[in-house]
Amino acid sequence: MTLPVRRVSRAPLAERRHPGWTTGPLAEFDDLFSRMGSLLESTVGSLTPMTEGTTWSPSADVSETDDAYQIEAGLPGVKREDVDIEMAGQELVISGELKERERAGVLRRGTRRTGRFEYRALLPGEIDADSVRAALHDGVLSVEIPKVAAAKPRHIEITTGD
Repeated sequence: MTLPVRRVSRAPLAERRHPGWTTGPLAEFDDLFSRMGSLLESTVGSLTPMTEGTTWSPSADVSETDDAYQIEAGLPGVKREDVDIEMAGQELVISGELKERERAGVLRRGTRRTGRFEYRALLPGEIDADSVRAALHDGVLSVEIPKVAAAKPRHIEITTGD
């Protein structure tokens, strides 16, 4: 009686390929860790200090009404002249800089972000870019982006053929 021979691959688990897989079996875990890291950074911030040339993204809420999209971004301490808002197609870009203020004494602990920031939002519908309004009040930037007036359905009356 002969027994089947089991062949064992000597390659590390990360390099083994299954016939139906296009990537290694651990690729999904790499993707999961990457997504978890992005989620963690977006909620509590980066665990590494900001370096020259890096940007951060402010917290923002995007809401939609029947007539417009509304974005509220938290920008405490940012001056109106240090913020730039641009519309490119259906994408809104809010950028600017929160400048480090002069301090007397030694900073013992600093958790507030400073430096360049950028927030991007891709809006799902047609917008009226010429009618966008923005206001900065109490550290909250409010941007209202009106929707294009859609063609409303019209009821057609049927008359007699006389």
